[in-house]
Amino acid sequence: MKAKELKPMAAGRWESIIARLAPQLGQAIERLPHHVPCPVHGGVDGFRLFKDFNDTGGGVCNTCGIKHDGYTLLMWANGWDFKTTHSALQDVLLVRGGNITLPPVTTKPAVKKVKETDVEDIRDSLNHVWKDSVTLSSPEARPARRYFANRGITNVDYRKIDSKMIRFVPLLDYFEEDEKTGKHRSTGKYPAIVTMVCDANGRPSTIHRTYITPEGTKAPVQSPKKLMRHCAEDLFGAMQIAVIGKSKVLAVTEGIETALAVMSVFNVPAWAAGNAYLLENFAPPKGVDVVIYADKDQPSKQHPDGHGQSSAKLLLKRLWTEGIKASIKLPDSEIPHGKKSVDWHDVVSGVIQAPTKKTVAR
Repeated sequence: MKAKELKPMAAGRWESIIARLAPQLGQAIERLPHHVPCPVHGGVDGFRLFKDFNDTGGGVCNTCGIKHDGYTLLMWANGWDFKTTHSALQDVLLVRGGNITLPPVTTKPAVKKVKETDVEDIRDSLNHVWKDSVTLSSPEARPARRYFANRGITNVDYRKIDSKMIRFVPLLDYFEEDEKTGKHRSTGKYPAIVTMVCDANGRPSTIHRTYITPEGTKAPVQSPKKLMRHCAEDLFGAMQIAVIGKSKVLAVTEGIETALAVMSVFNVPAWAAGNAYLLENFAPPKGVDVVIYADKDQPSKQHPDGHGQSSAKLLLKRLWTEGIKASIKLPDSEIPHGKKSVDWHDVVSGVIQAPTKKTVAR
């Protein structure tokens, strides 16, 4: 049976289907349509299911993007390919196992279209934040420079940082979701480092915010690092914090601080993807070789090699397939006891012993 035949059968039943095939989404189903931690990369409140989830199977992660229907949601949440997902849905919907029971559908629901995001409203919000920002070298941006220094990044050449991509806002509202109403409300104002996130075509799509204190420490809030809503189909671009100039090599990392740390020591322009999932889907500009400064993460059931290493290898393989020269650099040091990972920011800032240079290439 084809997907176009299965989808009408699943409409009105996605809640029970997803609960069975992706139990890790159970919290999101229970709290629908409120935000919960992302089932793929964690966090605090970055993921939610759509209000019409039972009809469409769709949801959205503020970082990973929109999953328009149950197929894409299952593929993303479980790491399945289309064939595996389609087979699993057939098993459930056609009751192949004999013991699968779905709640009856009293009326045949109309499959609702996912509402298009109000792009203009999002752009207004993004522009409102950006217009209040100043360059990192500005006297007003001293808290940002203190923050980087406190994080062990002391050799930043601000001339090599793209002032159109990473800036500072002296005071920015911090929003949290109200547990009862599900609405977001401001709980205070804090200094913030703001970084433009571009899509795969290099077009601005959203803003990453790092809330800090005037003294240069992380702000005392639940989630100091947050993405705003985005106005692109995907976020598979990067935070283009460095000016590439005439360089033939571009480094890519997961985090912003890691990118700055790499720039300060290895004298190479660096962009930040945002996390392991986005690193895996990173789309570099034309004409550069790519060096992936990967995070070394603890292994997990979903990622036996560690999420950072796994994503870096997948990116490496794809880039070579596309004719782009690429290599991976991993910290040599073992992950310290009690830590989930080690990255190049840890190396540069002296949290762990600096490794010897080692390149893993295809």
